[in-house]
Amino acid sequence: MNDIQNKAITKRDVDFAKWYTDVVRAAKLATYSNTKGCIVFEPNGYAIWEKMQSVLDIEFKKTGHQNVYMPLLIPENLMNKEGELINGFAPEVAWVTVGGQKELDERLCIRPTSETLFSDYYSTVVKSYRDLPKLYNQWCNVLRWEKETRPFLRSREFLWQEGHTVHETKEEAEKETLQMLNVYNDFFHNYLAIPSIVGKKTEKEKFAGAEYTYTVESLMYNGVSLQSGTSHYFGQKFSKAYDIKFVNRENKFDYAYQTSWGVTTRMIGALIMVHSDDYGLVLPPKIAPRQVVIIPIKDTLEVNNLANKYLEELNRNNIISYIDNSNKSAGFKFAEAEVNGIPIRIEIGPRDLENGKVTIVKRDTREKIEIDINSDIVSIVNDLMEEIQNNLYNRALERRNKQTYVAHNLEEMTNIMNEHPGFIKAMWCGSPECETKIKEIKGTKSRCIPFEQEHIDDKCVCCGKPAHEMVVWGIQY
Repeated sequence: MNDIQNKAITKRDVDFAKWYTDVVRAAKLATYSNTKGCIVFEPNGYAIWEKMQSVLDIEFKKTGHQNVYMPLLIPENLMNKEGELINGFAPEVAWVTVGGQKELDERLCIRPTSETLFSDYYSTVVKSYRDLPKLYNQWCNVLRWEKETRPFLRSREFLWQEGHTVHETKEEAEKETLQMLNVYNDFFHNYLAIPSIVGKKTEKEKFAGAEYTYTVESLMYNGVSLQSGTSHYFGQKFSKAYDIKFVNRENKFDYAYQTSWGVTTRMIGALIMVHSDDYGLVLPPKIAPRQVVIIPIKDTLEVNNLANKYLEELNRNNIISYIDNSNKSAGFKFAEAEVNGIPIRIEIGPRDLENGKVTIVKRDTREKIEIDINSDIVSIVNDLMEEIQNNLYNRALERRNKQTYVAHNLEEMTNIMNEHPGFIKAMWCGSPECETKIKEIKGTKSRCIPFEQEHIDDKCVCCGKPAHEMVVWGIQY
């Protein structure tokens, strides 16, 4: 039955792009809509986003942040106040020019990001150093007119959170920028089981309008990298453009210091491309909306009693579980649980009960384990979930390490990218011209200047001039 259920999924090693789309559809995460470039988030996909939100929202509030909401529409004059930002987003901006049947006096931008609105707001509420800091975040949608789209990875409308904070001093704002990067990095490692790397973007790749950008970068199964989260230090660029002035402790006017940081629903795409397999979705237990499915193989009193007993014990101990009582065959239920990525499946049938056993199946390895029906089901499931979480992380780390290479010159870099793409560690002189030259190799870009530096060579991988920074390079989604 599993083969019947999953025959629609293309083999991952045959056609990775098709496999990815097949998993999205088979697991009912999202589907295409008649609005070009936009997707419908189906319940299974949106539930993962809700779980991500719930975890991150707690972390944000632990660090003193509050949630707010800004308007969807931005007047053109606000967008134009900080020229670098509008120039950076100009190709992706969608404009509203008509309201009802009347042409608007001023165009309204559908937000691609909200620095302008937050800055405009802060200029009205920040008057004194006593008003600072303001640590705000919003969960919302944004619109960017992307030319090529793919579910979760790149669509015109997507969901995200964007933190925008304003501070009294440069030191405080820089501390905030690094703190939020670390929140993201910990989330990737500890919840998504994805071994990300962190570092600083080059000037060419930083966010438009930022003094500098920190990034979380992860590597997908096929060796393509994904920018997974960013944290930006703006300094006083936006505060000077939007007149965010306050009376400082010396009773003089000063401009505030700002940051912004965000992650998006592309994290769902990362989960799929790092962990999933030819049988469907695979989810780390810590981020799975449903962690355990209990499947009664026959509708008998004894089977149902044990299923309900397990359900009560698991849910009482904060293990998110459910019973599949749908009118489908047992084989179909098994395959459905597998394609949907439920971390643990418990199978209960009359024969099992006669033998005093039940079967547990781990989604990560598809391994079947028999346990005694009187075992401590909570303890067993907790141990298995920890085992799955660790296994997924270690498997992804081992694969990333195998797909991380070192290059000393352009010939080596070209051969790597043509034969087996991945992360490439190579020295760089700091020249944007060299970045442009390297991009000719299948679109290879600098991913980050990692905080953990290695001395690979004395010379730039591109031009051969003296180099002092090691950069991680890769092709990207």
